[in-house]
Amino acid sequence: MGDPDVVVKPAPRSVRLDPGDNLIVAVDAIERGVVAGGVIATDRIPRGHKMAVAPIEAGAPIIKFGQIIGFATAPIAPGTWLHEHNVGLKNFERGYHPAGDTGTRLPAAIAPPATFEGFRRADGKVGTRNYLGILSSVNCSATAARFMAEEIARSGVLADFPNIDGVVPLVHGTGCAMDTEGEGFEVLKRTQWGYAANPNMAAVIMVGLGCEAFQIDRWKQAYGIVENERFRSLTIQQTGGTRRTVEAGVAAIRELLPLANQVRRERVPASHLMLALQCGGSDGYSGITANPALGAAADLLVAHGGTAILSETPEIYGAEHLLARRAARPEIGEQLIGLIRWWEDYAARNRGVMNNNPSPGNKAGGLTTILEKSLGAAAKGGSSPLTGVYRYAEPVTAKGLVFMDTPGFDPVAATGQIAGGANVLAFTTGRGSAFGSKPTPSIKLATNTPMYERMVEDMDINCGDILDGVSIEQKGREIFEQILAVASGRRTKSELLGYGDHEFVPWQIGATM
Repeated sequence: MGDPDVVVKPAPRSVRLDPGDNLIVAVDAIERGVVAGGVIATDRIPRGHKMAVAPIEAGAPIIKFGQIIGFATAPIAPGTWLHEHNVGLKNFERGYHPAGDTGTRLPAAIAPPATFEGFRRADGKVGTRNYLGILSSVNCSATAARFMAEEIARSGVLADFPNIDGVVPLVHGTGCAMDTEGEGFEVLKRTQWGYAANPNMAAVIMVGLGCEAFQIDRWKQAYGIVENERFRSLTIQQTGGTRRTVEAGVAAIRELLPLANQVRRERVPASHLMLALQCGGSDGYSGITANPALGAAADLLVAHGGTAILSETPEIYGAEHLLARRAARPEIGEQLIGLIRWWEDYAARNRGVMNNNPSPGNKAGGLTTILEKSLGAAAKGGSSPLTGVYRYAEPVTAKGLVFMDTPGFDPVAATGQIAGGANVLAFTTGRGSAFGSKPTPSIKLATNTPMYERMVEDMDINCGDILDGVSIEQKGREIFEQILAVASGRRTKSELLGYGDHEFVPWQIGATM
C-alpha cells in the first residue's frame, strides 16, 4: 500500500487548439512546477489562461487557434504564463483575400426540414413571441410610455388575452439635440422602424413629446406607416399633457389587445428563424466551448434554410480576414473589410484604440488581446459562407450567415440585430452576463461549468461539458433543439427573471448638441 500521507494530484487538464499553436490553455489551474503540455510550469497558470509550450523570441508572434493573437514583448521560455505583462500588439499583414476560401460551401440542406410553432404575420414573416410594444420617439416621452405599461400591468387586463406575451415599453435616452441629417439620426429611425416591424410584435404604439428632432409624422412618412390595427401614435403636447396622454395610450392598447390575441401558433419551417448571435462577458473558454458550439448550431439553422446574424464589429477585429475569405462573393468580403476600416478611423477620432476591448473581466477570464477575443467570437458564425453585410438595424433579407455592423456593447449590438428582424437570440458568456431582451427571447449559453452552476437561474445551457468530452457537434445539436423549443414558446431563464424592458439601447453616433 502507498504512503497514506502522500497526496497524488491528478494531472492538470489543458488543451492545445491547433498543431501550430505555441501555447496551451489551462482547463484547470496549473500550479508552478507541475508538468502540463509536456513542459514544466514556471508560473501558476489560472484557469482559462495560457502557458507557453515553446521558446518565443521577443517580437515573435503568439499563436492560438493557428492564428496570431499578439507578439511577445520580451523573450518567453516554455512554462511561462502568457498575458498582458508579456504579450502586446502591433500591425501585421492579415491577408484578406475576399472570397478566397474556395472550400467554403453552404451546408447541405437537411430533409425533412426542422419546424417550430410560430405566429404567422400578414407580411409572411413568423414571430416566436406576441408582444405589444410602446416605443418612445424621444427621452422626453419615455416616462409616459412606462406609465402606460405600468397601468396595463396594474389593471390585470392581460389575463383576458392569453396569446399575448406582454406589453413592453421600449424607451431610450436620445431623439433630440441631434443632427437630423446625420448618421446617428438615420440609425435611430431604422432602429425604431425595425422594432415596429419585428415579427415578434403584434402591435406598436409610438409616444412622442411633440417638439423633438425625431418627429413621428416625418418618420411615418419615411416608412409609409399609416395608423391601423397594428400601429398607433400620439404626442404629449398635442394630447394635452402627461395624464391625458397616458389615458389615451392605455385606451389605445386596450383597443389593440383583442386583435393581437387572435393569432395562434402553427407549425412552420425553421427557415423562418432569424437567429442573433451574441457573446458577452467572454473568457478563455469562450472560443473553445460555447462559441464554436453555437457556430455548429448556426450551421444547422443555415442548412435548414434559416438566417444567423453575426455582429459586434470591434469583436471580429483580427478575425475579419477569415470571415472575408468565406464571403459568397468578393464584394461581400470587401464590405466587411470596409467596416473594419471605418471602425479603425472611428476609434482614432474618439481617441481610442481597438485593443481597448477586451474588458477587465475578459482579461481576468484569460483573454489577453482583442485579436484573441475576436478569433473566439467569430467562431459563433460556424463555417457557413458569408452571404451578406448589413448596416446597423438594417432589415436583413438574405438567408444563411450574414454580418451586421454593430458596436461590441451587448445591449446596443442586440438592439441592432432585433431591429434587423431577429426573432430569437443566443448569447454565450463565460464570466456570467445578465442579459435578456424583448420582444426577442434570449438563450444564455455558459462557457464553463463552475459559472453555470453558480448562475444556474440565469443560464439555459452549460457548454462547459465540452471540456469533459462532449463534442462540439453534439452540443451544437442541443443548442439547435433549444432554439426550436424557445421559438415554439418555451420560456428562457432571462424571460422567467423578467429581463428585456431596459435592454433596448439604440446606437448613438455623433454629437449631442
